[in-house]
Amino acid sequence: MNREKNARRWPVVVGALVIQASLGAVYIWSVFQTPLLAAFPEWSEKTVTLPAQLVLAFFALAVILGGRLQDRLGPRRVASAGGILLGLGLGLSWFSQFFPSPGALIWLLATFSLLGGFGIGMAYVCPIATCVKWFPDKRGVVTGLAVAGFGGGAFFFAPLARGFISGGAYQIFGLRLFPLPHLGLFGTFLVLGVIFFCATLAGAQLLRNPPPDFSPPGRDPGGAGQDAVMAPEFCSSEMLRTPLFWLLWTTYFVGCAAGLQVIMKISPIWESFSMTGLSSPVAEATFLRVSALGTTAVSVLAIFNSSGRIIWGKVSDSLGRKVTLVIIFSLSGLVLLFLDSMRTFPLYLAGTGLVGLCFGGLLALYPAITADFFGTKHIGSNYGWMYTAYGAGGLAGPFLAARLMRVEAGVIYLARSPAGTVSEHLLIPGDYQPAFLVAGGACLVAAVLLMLFLSHRPHGNPSGCKKMPARSAADAPPGTLPGVAE
Repeated sequence: MNREKNARRWPVVVGALVIQASLGAVYIWSVFQTPLLAAFPEWSEKTVTLPAQLVLAFFALAVILGGRLQDRLGPRRVASAGGILLGLGLGLSWFSQFFPSPGALIWLLATFSLLGGFGIGMAYVCPIATCVKWFPDKRGVVTGLAVAGFGGGAFFFAPLARGFISGGAYQIFGLRLFPLPHLGLFGTFLVLGVIFFCATLAGAQLLRNPPPDFSPPGRDPGGAGQDAVMAPEFCSSEMLRTPLFWLLWTTYFVGCAAGLQVIMKISPIWESFSMTGLSSPVAEATFLRVSALGTTAVSVLAIFNSSGRIIWGKVSDSLGRKVTLVIIFSLSGLVLLFLDSMRTFPLYLAGTGLVGLCFGGLLALYPAITADFFGTKHIGSNYGWMYTAYGAGGLAGPFLAARLMRVEAGVIYLARSPAGTVSEHLLIPGDYQPAFLVAGGACLVAAVLLMLFLSHRPHGNPSGCKKMPARSAADAPPGTLPGVAE
């Protein structure tokens, strides 16, 4: 019987990957930054960074709500609601072009950041919580798989967005695969909204919770790589009172701030590296070449980000979460300290790729370690609270990059509009080294804290949580009775 149920858990992973690939398109924001500055010349670096900061913050807040709802209503309904909100948020961003500044910024924050962020957060937690319940025997690697799509989505959608914005072909690593229409910046928001809406709803239909008595065949509950076995079931209020939670939250915040600082700025950072010192005006062909390499960097980082979620998840199942986290923070910190010197394109790809690899590992390990130490019964709401560290890091990381950036001399470049006219635009290159140094040092401190203070058990015991409300029939697995709490 368990083998039959075991076969039903793999479609859940497929649904998780489809959903997460769509939600992970939030990482392509850097592709929009330069076109937005061209559309609104009065915007500053900090202004154009604000939608990226807030979408990550609203995303993290919505994970708390989404986690609580999916614990009660089941993952399919909540993930579907998230897909609807995400599609609306991006689609309605199309109207930003009709507002003068600052109205355009306010509208973009209300649609892309608020609606889109809440949609991402509602849908994001559902695949993770569902996969953790179906795979107690492979918690690290399957959590990595569940969030791999989130990191990998930018690989496909960054060149798609760039192609729609500037016209031309869909290019990956310089290969022109097929032609794309020239939609411009705002048309791209609309089309991506439709794509993400359809994909998220399709993936949500594959999400189902396992039966309460489910156990995969051949499971060894005392596997060598597990940091916690048969963890007590903490509800959120009890988890928040443990020192272990706050140690994990603080280090998660540091890692997310460092990773998102690079991810959300990777294209403009490369443009700054490449165009500093060039004579104005920079020819259209030169700017397009630099921009294309920036988009390639987004795609390459997405590969590392996605791979890191699987690789580090698998490593943590063997070495343990603590050792793996110490390695991740140490490696990320060292790379960030030297990132400003990696100004040739191959070195830039290697440096940012390693940052992405380590960042991806955090997104795989922290859901697993939350389940290890605080149980799986309330994993949706518990990880929602843990994930607020991601939102705080999303605010802090890009802000740190923009705030500490030292402005270099402006460069005029030529770019073509959707109407076909070529006009001059101003690029303000920046020196991001101070932000890299602060983030790198913080990662090394986090590695030391985890090495010294991460215990194998939470301090304190759960005093007894409220029973879970009944699960809806729509999300009960075939052959089980709806209304049975997990």
